[in-house]
Amino acid sequence: MPADLAVIGLGPYGLPLAQAAVAAGIPTLGYRTGPEADPLTPAEVRRMLATGFRTPTGPTGPAELGRVRTAVICAPTPPGADGGLDLTQVEAAARTLAAHMRPHTTVILESPVRPGTTEDFLRPLLEQGSGLRAGRDFHLAYSPSRVDPGNRDFTPANTPKVIGGLTPACTESAAAFYSRLTDKVVRARGPREAETVQLLETNFRHVNIALVNEMAVLCDDLGVDLWDVLRCAETKPFGFQAFRPGPGVGGHSVAQDLTGRAPHSLRMVELAQQVNSQMPRYVVQRAAALLNEHGKSARGARVLLLGVTYKADLADQQATPAEEIATRLMSMGAAVSYHDPHIPSWNVADRPVPRADSLYEAAADADLTILLQQHRTYDLQGLSVKAQLLLDTRGATPTGAAHRL
Repeated sequence: MPADLAVIGLGPYGLPLAQAAVAAGIPTLGYRTGPEADPLTPAEVRRMLATGFRTPTGPTGPAELGRVRTAVICAPTPPGADGGLDLTQVEAAARTLAAHMRPHTTVILESPVRPGTTEDFLRPLLEQGSGLRAGRDFHLAYSPSRVDPGNRDFTPANTPKVIGGLTPACTESAAAFYSRLTDKVVRARGPREAETVQLLETNFRHVNIALVNEMAVLCDDLGVDLWDVLRCAETKPFGFQAFRPGPGVGGHSVAQDLTGRAPHSLRMVELAQQVNSQMPRYVVQRAAALLNEHGKSARGARVLLLGVTYKADLADQQATPAEEIATRLMSMGAAVSYHDPHIPSWNVADRPVPRADSLYEAAADADLTILLQQHRTYDLQGLSVKAQLLLDTRGATPTGAAHRL
């Protein structure tokens, strides 16, 4: 047996799991399901490869998936054309695994999916392709991915893992695997409950971000300092959790409202999606208003965007609001440039966006600088001094040093 674990899907969910498994001494192989954003640095990947991590390719690559004890499907599920989740890569992963799967394998799905997917979608694919029976010949379970890219405080080792198996034996088999990676395993009643945990956790984030985004718009209208409001509110030791507004919501976690897929759609989630999707437009409106207040038009204005990734200190641009903001500014006639230490080149609407080499010189030259992402390398105190006009969408600059969202 060449490995104990196969991670199928090496994107934002799979690679961190493989990294944790390799660190725990578990022989691991990875299998790609398609083009995926790489959440790890080249140095981190090299360290994994140096300690035994393998990514078999070629005609014999898929066959190795059937020789492991545990297979975890982490394929991405991006938004589909119908507004739901696109399960194309999950299906491809299941068919590839099923063609080679042996009895007694433990199969776990970690991809974000709708409740019922493990039993109603994945199970038939595995059974038909392998000739084996889930719950009898192999174990099947769901475990929501709880990866937070770039978070140094919470890692797979100290983040509890939720598991819901098709049968009690399936749950225990999955728990035995995850116990090698994490300090705590939480058993759900079944895969549907575990899938709904993922639904609740993802939507909780989106709904609360939408609330604070609406508060940002309200506070600007009222002339109230939202960031001071948040500073005070988060001192309440109960009944409140602080979220921060921003230029929009990006990343790989897609809000799910289940519209048309359940007896009752999640109306609050649908509204949250609408609120959050309007933030890039609102940022552009604020930018145009600031330029106008200082006697300048958006047309012909030099606008510098700082940080164009979806999250600080990462190179991942999945669903980044920076793209829509840049597109809208360009359509207004602004000359847009960008600076991001993690993105060497950037195209928007099939057009290359000029990259600023010197941050301070670019900020001093720009009519307006917009901070979209607070990368650790940015000296915001110095930036606020150099920039002619600064719009801070993250509340990261010192009070009074910039116009804040």
